[in-house]
Amino acid sequence: MLCTRLTNANILTMDPAHPVARDLGIWRGRIVGLDEAATSLPAREVVDLQGATVLPGFIDSHVHLSWTGLKARTPSIAGLTRVDDVLAAIDGAVSRSRGAGAWVSIGGYDQRALGRHLTARELDTVSRGRRLFLMHDSGHACVVNSAVLALLPADVPHEDGLLVESAMGAVRRLRLPYSQADLADAIEHAGRACLAEGITACAEAGIGGGLLGHSPVELGAYQLLRDEGRLPLRVQLMPGGDTLKPAAAHEHDGIPRALDLGLRTGFGDDWLSVGALKIYTDGGMMARTAALTEPYEGLDGHTGQLQDDPERLTRLIVDGHLGGWQLAVHAIGDRAADLALDALERAQELRPRPGARHRIEHAGLIRPDQLPRFARLGVSAVVQPNFLRYFGDDYAAVMGERRAPWMYRGRGFLDHGVTLVGSSDRPVTDGSPLRAVQFMVERASTSGALIGPGEAVTVEEALRAYTVAGAYACHWDDSAGSLTAGKRADLAVLGDDPRRVEASRIGDIEVVTTLVDGRDTREAWAK
Repeated sequence: MLCTRLTNANILTMDPAHPVARDLGIWRGRIVGLDEAATSLPAREVVDLQGATVLPGFIDSHVHLSWTGLKARTPSIAGLTRVDDVLAAIDGAVSRSRGAGAWVSIGGYDQRALGRHLTARELDTVSRGRRLFLMHDSGHACVVNSAVLALLPADVPHEDGLLVESAMGAVRRLRLPYSQADLADAIEHAGRACLAEGITACAEAGIGGGLLGHSPVELGAYQLLRDEGRLPLRVQLMPGGDTLKPAAAHEHDGIPRALDLGLRTGFGDDWLSVGALKIYTDGGMMARTAALTEPYEGLDGHTGQLQDDPERLTRLIVDGHLGGWQLAVHAIGDRAADLALDALERAQELRPRPGARHRIEHAGLIRPDQLPRFARLGVSAVVQPNFLRYFGDDYAAVMGERRAPWMYRGRGFLDHGVTLVGSSDRPVTDGSPLRAVQFMVERASTSGALIGPGEAVTVEEALRAYTVAGAYACHWDDSAGSLTAGKRADLAVLGDDPRRVEASRIGDIEVVTTLVDGRDTREAWAK
């Protein structure tokens, strides 16, 4: 007997062997069958979906749940465009903080809204003896006041309180990390937001490391949620590349660096597991630190920066591959992508692993000559379409007319046989898969400007990026990504069919509910 049968539905399975169905049977959290294979069996519960559209639960292959939840509880200056207003908002947050010497964190900082970066001296005027830390929305920069600068080693580079990329780690090391309980609450908050958007699984893109990791024991917060039954959705964790340590291993093991205990990609269960090793090669376009081969427009020859010496970055990528890891290499600029592709090619030459499924995260600016290299190396492109939906006008301006069509590609990857994977980088921008799908089809920013319209894909291809391709990139393709017998009953129920509405309406389609293991998550979290 089935636990549940969904009937009278428009089921888009993403499985070419049975692309559309009306009925779906669920038993103990798994899909038993479709149509006749489901209707022929008795069921304890029959749910009439009255024509609603059902898709595999969306997979967000690159998120930051901890950061998302923490940011939601942090005073923010987002939306403010005048320096005086920003300083007044910070002054208000300071007045509500503890006494002198306390740390005050501020979110929502983006120099583009102000036309320039704030300075330590300006922050000093409202700090009242506190230590101020303003996190850039990209996660690749921060601004601090003089009280913080006074604590930093003299060799830490900064520009009047602005610290970028690896220099931020020196600031983070001045503070005690967040507690596991605080992190767990933040993760749960963010996870519920994901469920509301039809997301049933995600990959946390970097824990324990120096850039975006929030604690050396961050994984424990996820385990705490798992133990307490509070983990809202399935999570795959990417350890930061700087968590690898030299390993004293047998020569024939061929493992130069590893995590303690030798953990690597694949450890865990259906709810919580270890995924790819996250390695940063450059910064971001918002902070103008993405590494380019040609300068940003209007920035006096500035080409961004790599996170470290190229040879050291290459060695880390090669060592991760030799250690058996799937690699998720952050590379936004085309110069960083060159480094990543060169290193992955060298790694595969040393120890061929055709099934490694290495990924390049963001792939924000990819030249035409780099597309065949992605395909030849079998590297997936994990893109964030909503970056261009919300920031596309700015990005196009700093890339210039010739390079703008190369940003966050869609069609170019698919035409070269590269697996195109959708993600959000939440909380850097909107996490909605449906709004991302709309952009992938329209290639229009919120202003209406078209950003590389030749890179548009079909609705089906965009949906595939958030289902089948996401499962592939996370090594979940045997259990998720399509609505196929034997796979997990993780479903998104939508108020309309994305294939049948105008492209401009896709992002506004209602997510009626989300099912994980066949359970309606609205009911589960209401208990």
